[in-house]
Amino acid sequence: MVTRAISDSELRARAWDAAATVVDPEIPVLTIADLGVLRDISVNDGRVEVTITPTYSGCPAMNMITLEIETALARAGIGDASVRTVLAPAWTTDWMSAEGRAKLKDYGIAPPQAATGRRALFGALEIACPQCGSIDTEQLSEFGSTSCKALWRCKVCREPFDYFKCH
Repeated sequence: MVTRAISDSELRARAWDAAATVVDPEIPVLTIADLGVLRDISVNDGRVEVTITPTYSGCPAMNMITLEIETALARAGIGDASVRTVLAPAWTTDWMSAEGRAKLKDYGIAPPQAATGRRALFGALEIACPQCGSIDTEQLSEFGSTSCKALWRCKVCREPFDYFKCH
């Protein structure tokens, strides 16, 4: 039996597909591809390097994400691989996919608003309730269930919810 050598582009695609299945341990409905944490995959001389960027420096989920990427690559038959974490450019919620934002909303977390700019600095945000859709909401706390979320409440349906903060 003759085996065909896999090209670097095929190996990169296979590695991307494997790494893109890794879910965020804090928000398991999102993959790291949905979040935009999965930045790049390069192949040099048959060695795969996955580049990830944390949602914020010091994110406690990054060690678990790195381990899960390594496991996903190994399951895909890619043993010669490494994961590199880069902090620059800094992650932004603008890197989240539209599908990821929809998954957040369906999960009950208000997705970040795209390109909010300076309005976010002055609290001039209208955050829609992921339960009923009302924009008659209020922020209860700058901190939610994780560091990247804030706690809000809908004044119409009275349900509390997390809002994925803009970065």
